[in-house]
Amino acid sequence: MGNYMKIQNLLYYTLIIFLSGCTQYHQAESISDRLPLIYPDYTDVTFPINIAPPNFRIQEEGEAFQTELGCGEENYDILIQDDEPIVRIPESEWKVLLEKAAGKKIYVRITIKQHGKWVRYSDIQDSISVHAIDPFLAYRLLYPGYELWNEMGIYQRDLTTYEQTPIAENRNFGKQCINCHTFNRNSPDTMMVHVRGKQGGTLISLNGEMEKVDPKPEEYRHGATYPAWHPSGRYIAFSANEIQQFFHSSGQKPIEVSDLAADLMIYDVQTHETFTDSLVYGEQYMETFPTWSPDGKQIYFCRAEGYRQGMSLDSIRYDLYRIHFDAEHSKLHTLECVYKASALRKTVSFPRISPDGRFLLFTQSDYGNFSIWHPESDLYLLNLATGNIRNIAEINSDNVDSFHTWSSTGRWLVFSSKRLDGLWARPFFAHFDPETGHFSKPFLLPQKEPDFYDTFTYTYNLPELIKAPVKTGKKLLETIEEPIHLSLIHISEPTRPISIS
Repeated sequence: MGNYMKIQNLLYYTLIIFLSGCTQYHQAESISDRLPLIYPDYTDVTFPINIAPPNFRIQEEGEAFQTELGCGEENYDILIQDDEPIVRIPESEWKVLLEKAAGKKIYVRITIKQHGKWVRYSDIQDSISVHAIDPFLAYRLLYPGYELWNEMGIYQRDLTTYEQTPIAENRNFGKQCINCHTFNRNSPDTMMVHVRGKQGGTLISLNGEMEKVDPKPEEYRHGATYPAWHPSGRYIAFSANEIQQFFHSSGQKPIEVSDLAADLMIYDVQTHETFTDSLVYGEQYMETFPTWSPDGKQIYFCRAEGYRQGMSLDSIRYDLYRIHFDAEHSKLHTLECVYKASALRKTVSFPRISPDGRFLLFTQSDYGNFSIWHPESDLYLLNLATGNIRNIAEINSDNVDSFHTWSSTGRWLVFSSKRLDGLWARPFFAHFDPETGHFSKPFLLPQKEPDFYDTFTYTYNLPELIKAPVKTGKKLLETIEEPIHLSLIHISEPTRPISIS
């Protein structure tokens, strides 16, 4: 028995020594005056207080790696040691650190064993905002070239964790196209999405009810395409587009997507009427990408000269317009040009207004309106009170920066960017200060595995921030199977005239 106890005690103390050795803090033997390289680049960014851990890879050579995360001058809050340069931050410890550091800065201190000696690099400094981000992100995943469009889906990601769940995958309904999901004021309870194909239609989810409609009356030339919810939830403004894809054999823009025709129309989800006005309907101009002002009294949109046979695609340029909306009489009136980008030989797309109504964000590129294929596409900010427009240099890159949406508070922005490799669009986030009108350095959507984006071959399409998860995915799939409600759609009264050239 005595020998047994001795062996047991020996094993116990051996285990203690082993465990202590695993967590032994390594003091730096020399100091480097430069920042360590990490991927993704989470250096000098602002994180929301509710974001998942931003795991990363240390891009420095070494035999062993030690990473400390902390707030203030106290001892570290999180210590991570590994023989590999991968830093996976424990979720529970990260959450505690976020709460402690709200409104403050945190440091990421990396010490690397190089040639037998421990070298400490300069601290990475990041800020933790007290403003939470809407906790879910909805997006469509598909291959970037559109030749494999039959494999796609709409998904949602919990930004506080790494969990991704499907809202609808097209493998469950005959691999038909599903696109243009949109929400009213970041709410998952007011949603719509198009399905294109043999079971095609527009699916509208409102107050727990879902229906499949065709908001294209027979008198309209084209079907509903790009949508925007009225803040009241009663109306959806659509552009009705004839879209053509063109394929180039060489160059930076392998695909060009262009309108050949486009008009604006409004669908009333209560009366099932669709109406428009000759101010925004006809062959003389093309109108697209509508968005409502937060008070619902104006629609901002992009407008270009109508397409004519033989017109070169690089001569099509869109200006920013708005038209007023009389909700009491369901009437459009008073058309105004807000920004004439074409005079600068530029074009605008994707206007989006901040929830407080003070700022309008849009993309600007050289021509056309489908900026996702334009490497020169940048984000611009219009101050609606002063009329000042500026290139948002603090978040733009030397590749595509495109589709974007505001958070429900207006404190956060998500946008699509191809800055990583020039091919796949990834979601990036930036904090916004409405007092200064400036954004923080953008950061990439965190993943559990830092190398996730190196092998993930889908593009993130139309990222939308939402305040809660969509729970109607099953009902959405069931509604796709239902017949379309054609009989509910008709042209409004003559007081809202349609002029067809």
